[in-house]
Amino acid sequence: MQKGISTEKVEGPTSSEENIVGLRASISTLLSMKKLPIDSSEWQSYFDESGQLLKSKEFISAKILERGLDPSVRSEAWKFLTGYYSWRSSCDERLTVDSMRRKSYESLCNMCEKIQPLLETEHRDFMEVRNIIKSDVQRLYIKDAQGNTLVDKSQLEKILLLNYVCNVKAEYQQGFHEMLLLFRLLVEKEHEIYWLFQFFLQKTENSCIMNVGVEKNLIMLRALIAFMDPTFAKHLEEKGRVVQSLFPWFCLFFQRVFKSFDDVWRLWEVFLTGLPCRNFQVIVAYTMLQTVRDQILREDMNGDDILMLCNNIVDLDADELISKSCNTYEVLLKYKDKVPKEFKEFFGQPL
Repeated sequence: MQKGISTEKVEGPTSSEENIVGLRASISTLLSMKKLPIDSSEWQSYFDESGQLLKSKEFISAKILERGLDPSVRSEAWKFLTGYYSWRSSCDERLTVDSMRRKSYESLCNMCEKIQPLLETEHRDFMEVRNIIKSDVQRLYIKDAQGNTLVDKSQLEKILLLNYVCNVKAEYQQGFHEMLLLFRLLVEKEHEIYWLFQFFLQKTENSCIMNVGVEKNLIMLRALIAFMDPTFAKHLEEKGRVVQSLFPWFCLFFQRVFKSFDDVWRLWEVFLTGLPCRNFQVIVAYTMLQTVRDQILREDMNGDDILMLCNNIVDLDADELISKSCNTYEVLLKYKDKVPKEFKEFFGQPL
């Protein structure tokens, strides 16, 4: 333990499709074998004639961890993953739920419109936040390769302002505009964009919210480095508040480290499954740090140089990062009985 825990690949037997426990025991083996994502044909085979799922939530979640979702099914699958739809619902029940979601959204919009004059005069932060949202959204580049506009910026502003008014925990933080853009590119209907974003924040336990999930993630990351790699931890501690300065990774849920939006969606849908463990985002961050560990130690980098190096981690492949992070989790599992209490929730049941 003094030299740190090795993160060499741990081989294990391939699990059966229905056995989630077996999956946990051989995650890296499964992920090392590149497989095609779940496409439209396969997704449809999961349902009976009434629209009821024939497969369990656990089965589908394991498949998503292992293979991911094809873009053609992502928008529908995410409605199950976020809780927009119940896993046990029929097609007719989902139509009813969607109608209810739309009406609820319209009611919230009407309420927000009515109280806005009061907010402008009585809520000292409202005008400032509204201006920040407008400024953030206007900076977004929302055109395709042919120069065609992809989304309506005023729609994004409206949803972000409503989120600020209605969600006390989430409030508004800079970076939400980038996250919301991905939800707008995922689904088109305004009420779907709003609710998917809301449910995503809830399902991931507000892990990208400053002073809520982000602060917790940084504490866990610091403890994880100390447990898994004491030498590296000591170096980072000597260079100042390096780990604490990695908060942008969590605030944007790693959005800026990937090659494409598809890679971001791929990682986010794994977070939504709750597999392979709770707070998987902390293990992902640790795994990313390990890619630059040797260079940091070899060059005896100072805090600013370390942060610059970490900020330059870009164009990652999501499948590769997920696989390496699952491998890290397998190593941690080997020391399940010895880990500090901060890590106990890594071994709890998926959300």
